[in-house]
Amino acid sequence: MKNLREVIGIDVSKNTLDVTLYHSNEHSVFSNDGKGYGEMVKWVDAQLEPGSYFFCFENTGNYSLKLSVFLSSNGLAYVEESPMRIKRSTGLTREKTDKLDSYMIARFGWMYREELVPSEIKPKEFQELGRLLALRDQLVRDRSGLKSTLKEQRHLLSSPSTDICCKALQRCIKHLDKQVLGIEKRMQELLKTDDFLYDNYKLLRSVKGVGLILSCQLLYHTGNFMKFDNWRRFSSYCGIAPFEHSSGSSVRRRKQSHYIGDRKMKTLLSMAAVSAIQSDQELKNYYHRKLEEGKHKMIALNNVRNKILARSFAVIKRGTPFVNIAATSY
Repeated sequence: MKNLREVIGIDVSKNTLDVTLYHSNEHSVFSNDGKGYGEMVKWVDAQLEPGSYFFCFENTGNYSLKLSVFLSSNGLAYVEESPMRIKRSTGLTREKTDKLDSYMIARFGWMYREELVPSEIKPKEFQELGRLLALRDQLVRDRSGLKSTLKEQRHLLSSPSTDICCKALQRCIKHLDKQVLGIEKRMQELLKTDDFLYDNYKLLRSVKGVGLILSCQLLYHTGNFMKFDNWRRFSSYCGIAPFEHSSGSSVRRRKQSHYIGDRKMKTLLSMAAVSAIQSDQELKNYYHRKLEEGKHKMIALNNVRNKILARSFAVIKRGTPFVNIAATSY
């Protein structure tokens, strides 16, 4: 991106796109649809030489997905960046408008143009996998809420088996159970459509504590293990990598994880760690050894989470299933 002479910042919302050219500070608004995208490109090309610029905008999920597909299909250079990174680059700001946001996004793109890498649209199977994971997560949350309500109803009523509210809640829960199972079945079918993807999935399942959902999340977030060089980088992305905190001669805090990270991945890895401690003797011994060393339970659990990540990346790199050497030595 460093050879391009202009950055176009786009603030993406549900219905509109606020577009600003960084150097000329020209601003315009377009609709967030195919017609608006075409008008935006015509407006930009009328002021700039084609191929001399790139677009920069925040990853806003479904709102920015259509824009990414349009730019990619038309061969236009763009960078889809994390909203957190852009926000932290703006410094102290008191005003917030869509126009100002688009300018700050353009400013970010120009400041970091030598470091930014052109974004690419995810393959269709990854897009569908992401949608399935998000929908399953929503359905599981809804099911948990209904189960909690059912529990309260049963506690309040003397005859919950005949109450129409309890029956209705039970039918809803059973329906959600079927929907969740259907989504999981579709996820497995989707993995089988790509041999490389399915081979990596089977390798991940060989690691103790790594189930269907965690495997799919790992494949999705790592781009089938193409986006991250090693497990330590991905551990930092998830928010479970410990970092040093010191300053001068007086500030010497213990290493701890940063609060910024993917909370969903963090939760899934925590569940995997709890499961692995119960089913894997090596990890169980490792966890208790850390506790005997005086480590806090959450620190010991975090060590297990990183162990699971290290094993996951290792089986993918080797291309062979995980083998518990300690278990085979008996």
